[in-house]
This record gives sequence, C-alpha cells and structure tokens, in this order.
Amino acid sequence: MAEAEAIGTIGDGKPERPRLQGPDFFCFGAQKAGSRWLFDQLDAHPDFWMPPIKELHYFNRPSSRKEMAQKVQDLTRDLKTFNRKRQKNHYRPLRQQDLDFLAEFLSLADHPVNYDNYATLFDRKGDRLSGDVTPGYSALDDERVAGIAAHFPDARYVFIARDPVRRFWSQVCMHVYKERIDAGMREKTVARLLSKSNYQKRSYQSVIFARWKRFVPADRLALYFFDDLVADPAGLRRQIIAFLGGDPDKPSGDLPPDFNRKDSKSSVPMPDSMKHLVAARLAGELRACAAAFGGPAEGWPKLYGL
Repeated sequence: MAEAEAIGTIGDGKPERPRLQGPDFFCFGAQKAGSRWLFDQLDAHPDFWMPPIKELHYFNRPSSRKEMAQKVQDLTRDLKTFNRKRQKNHYRPLRQQDLDFLAEFLSLADHPVNYDNYATLFDRKGDRLSGDVTPGYSALDDERVAGIAAHFPDARYVFIARDPVRRFWSQVCMHVYKERIDAGMREKTVARLLSKSNYQKRSYQSVIFARWKRFVPADRLALYFFDDLVADPAGLRRQIIAFLGGDPDKPSGDLPPDFNRKDSKSSVPMPDSMKHLVAARLAGELRACAAAFGGPAEGWPKLYGL
C-alpha cells in the first residue's frame, strides 16, 4: 500500500499529518483482528496520546461507554495504586489529562450523540496524534458512518481484515473466555451463533469495508491484514504508524512490535467439523474478501478447499 503524501514535520524532521480538531484517526475493526495490539503500540508511542480506555463505543453503545468510564473512574480514586498495577501489566500510567477525559466522557454518556462534544474529548492530545480504536464501529449503519465521515473528513481510517472463519472463531473464544458461552458447545450452538446479529454484523468484512469506502476518501482509508501482523508485526506497525502520521522509527516504550496482551488468555481449539461448518456458511464471504481485498485474502478460500 502506497503511503499518502505527508504534510509538515515532527520531532527530528520526520513527516507528519496536520493535527485535527477531534480524533486524527479511527480504527473501525475488524473485531478480533489485532485492534488491541494496535492500541497498545500507539498508546506507548511518543507521537500519540490515546484515550485511557481502548474502545470508546461513543457511536454505538452509550450504556457501555458509561459503564466503562465509571468503572475506570472508580478505580482511579487511588491513582498511585492503580498506576502501579497498570505499569506491572505494561499499561502506561494515567495522568490528570486522562482523568479529565474520563470525567467529560462520563458526562456525555446520558446524552444523544453530538459530534462537537465528542470532538472536544480529544483536545487533551495537545500536539500529539490521537484516535478512537473501537472495532464495534464495524457494525454501524450507513447513516452513522456517513455522519462520522462528514464531521471528520480529514481523519484517517484504518481497517484490519482477518480470515472470516478464524475471526468468527476468535469471537466465539472471547465469549467463552467471558463465560457467555459454554466451552463444551456443539455444532448446533455454532450454527445458531452464525445466525445471531452480533456475529453476522462483524463477520461480513467485505460489506463492512465497502460501507466505509462509500463515505471515506480513498487516500484516507487504509486496509491491512491480520496475516501480516502474525508474519511481520514490526513491518505492519511501521506501515500503520506512518499512515497515521507518526514516526515509525520511534519505539513504543518498552513494548516490542510483537507484544500480545492476550497471549495468556485461553482459547478453544476449533474442531474440524466446526471449521467445515463455519467455512461452508461463510464461503461466499471468503470469496468476496478475496475479490475485494486481494493480497493475503486471496488465499483464504483455499484454506478451506474453496
């Protein structure tokens, strides 16, 4: 992917994007395709200031954003203890600007979506880059996507695509880990999940990307692949940070490019019978991704004999 033309300079003369009112970028998915990895790399990078919680859900789940902001705000009442725990787990310490963000974010939770109020949340970034990494935005409808693109026309938009079968199974494993699904599930359970709206809205990545592509200018929309995160995390990190306007030569604190916060979380092996079931149901999407995305996606159907 060719990098868009850069504007201005940063630090030691590296190219940068102009700082914007509101977020400089959005990452709208895909869910279970590396957005946590990306947030961690940006959160620790000196050219970025990221919100103190990863997924803001401002445009899709107001009750969730209130719950998350309140939880973090409660935890930070003893900030020294909270920050010691954060640093032990490779999170950056929170500062006053983060607490101010949480307070304002919480104040917006009971109000309808307001793009101007949302934009002011990012005033705390100063001269650094900042953005909203919420893969749940992949499920937004046309009207909301059009609204975001219209109000933030100069922002950058990032989508990381993943083999639909493995992405679906990772979503299942997440719900098993959170005890929303029994680990001893059977094929009929998987078939039922394939038909549930919260799985369907996130499974059809070719449709998701096409929706955002209709409203976002091509030079501000970038497609990446989870395959490249697995094969070359340093290379993918470099590509994305450069696209967003940061300096890819600067390290993200002490985090290596292949840092995976979720390594310790258990996953459920995908039995062959379920793999064939999911691949058969998503066969059309596998082919659609191969045609629309190219690159690694061209090999996804072959993984399942399609």
